[in-house]
Amino acid sequence: MGPGAAGLAGALSLAGALPAGTPLLLDTVPPGGDALSHGRGLDCWEVRKHNSSEWCQFIRSNPDCQLDGGFLDYLDGVFCVFPPRLLPLAVTLYALWLLYLFIILGVTAEKFFCPNLSAISTNLRLSHNVAVFSLTSPLHGVTFLAFGNGAPDVFSAVVAFSDPRTAGLAIGAIFGAGVFVTTVVAGGIALVKPFTAASRPFLRDVIFYMVAVFLTFMVLYLGRIRLGEALGYLGLYVFYVLTVVLCTWIHRRQRGDGLAPPGPWEPEMPTDVEEPEPSGANSGDYGEEYRPLLPSRETSLRILTTALSPLDYRKWRRKPWYWRLFKAFKVPVELVLLLTVPVVDPDKDDLNWKRPLNCLHILTSPLLCVLTLKSGAYGLYQIQGIFPVWGLVTLVASALALIIFITTSNEEPPKYHCVFAFLGFLASAMWINAAATELVNILRTLGVIFQLSNTVLGLTLLAWGNSIGDTFSDLTMARQGYPRMAFSACFGGIIFNIVVGVGLGCLLQMSSSQPLVKLEPDSPLVWVLAGALGLSLVFSFVTVPAQCFQLGKAYGICLIAYYLAFLCVALLTEFRVIHFS
Repeated sequence: MGPGAAGLAGALSLAGALPAGTPLLLDTVPPGGDALSHGRGLDCWEVRKHNSSEWCQFIRSNPDCQLDGGFLDYLDGVFCVFPPRLLPLAVTLYALWLLYLFIILGVTAEKFFCPNLSAISTNLRLSHNVAVFSLTSPLHGVTFLAFGNGAPDVFSAVVAFSDPRTAGLAIGAIFGAGVFVTTVVAGGIALVKPFTAASRPFLRDVIFYMVAVFLTFMVLYLGRIRLGEALGYLGLYVFYVLTVVLCTWIHRRQRGDGLAPPGPWEPEMPTDVEEPEPSGANSGDYGEEYRPLLPSRETSLRILTTALSPLDYRKWRRKPWYWRLFKAFKVPVELVLLLTVPVVDPDKDDLNWKRPLNCLHILTSPLLCVLTLKSGAYGLYQIQGIFPVWGLVTLVASALALIIFITTSNEEPPKYHCVFAFLGFLASAMWINAAATELVNILRTLGVIFQLSNTVLGLTLLAWGNSIGDTFSDLTMARQGYPRMAFSACFGGIIFNIVVGVGLGCLLQMSSSQPLVKLEPDSPLVWVLAGALGLSLVFSFVTVPAQCFQLGKAYGICLIAYYLAFLCVALLTEFRVIHFS
């Protein structure tokens, strides 16, 4: 963030421009500096207090209403493009677009980001396993898999921390998702299938999570986070990973490296999972009953059209109508992702090598990266004022794609095919970052429209949206007979989100001249969030061992009731019905 943005943040803080409940993030305003001299705009939330005929002029003339990053100016659209009488229509369209952004995040992470991370871990000779914390691959579970599952949360937090006006979204989302997952999701698992929790992994994860929550509470209490503290967050996660690996090694030594049946102290390993939904990346991989008796060579055009099809028509005919409806919404997203993101699958003989499509990826993936980085600012930059960067990337990538197409065959992947996993990882990360930026901007716009703070939007919409995928996957895992593994995911996966989300998000905002980020909560809502999360963890830490790790429906009902009570208190605090001194 540059000096101008820092001055604006200082002006907003000193003038009380940010609404109650928004933690303010200041990173480069020097002590004693005159932050007011950098910006005198009114709070953007005050636009609704003016006459509707003045909305557009207020939005366009107020520096606080300028959205940083993103491809669409949502504030200008709702207050300038749509007439005031059509404000409900604009809000409806924004809400639908918000839901679609969550779909984009989920599809990108599930079908492109995570598979490429898995391929990278395989290439780095880390064993692959579907479990969250596996006894045979703990390092993969707590690093690559955690990063893949938490990518939307972490990217959303990093984007939100990049702007002082949206820092409350990050705090609200991180704490709100923590409360939601540790109460609603964990309680839902106990309701769906009572089980015996894995004692040692549970106690380890809860203790580390409580330490992370306490550190965040102290940072908010002190009102700032320094370079050492930001690095301490990342160091805490490294220590957590080493603890998981060490505990796993000790446990395996104790049982003689044999695979014993899972006990109450370890998560069970699934032997069968739900049939994965085919995407375009593997839509050409038919079951054995559909394979031809004699192998035949497909043309490049046939391979390209098959690889770009996100639908499996046999599965489409078997599925119910609601699955088809949701799939129809996902098809445009999947098609664009298939065109721009390569996927390497180590479980296939050909590693998912699709020669014409992968050569096309050599062109589309770099173009995607330069056109989404800083919302296209770098891609549209004119070299010497004459030739755009995207044009140069197109020329170089086209030549490289032509060389690869000529020197390879459709049947056998090249030796350097693993490079496509890194390219796919980068391209999918850029997609997630772009979607997260739009998500943060549209949530801030909805906050301006409804006069809501960023914190309450973060703990509700952003937290729910980022957690909905984990909720369905964990509950499905519990129904299939693996509740212990789903329960471990509730407490183990979100450690990555809070530690890396806060640590990395603040670290990226620091500079060599100002290694400090200020976090100033302006409302008791932040303390309600932190207290509710800490109390839910203490509740589980005490009650689960007290029940001898036998978790049933009573435990699940208590957790869900706790979340409903917390949500009521948070909303009443936001609307100033409940006052704290």
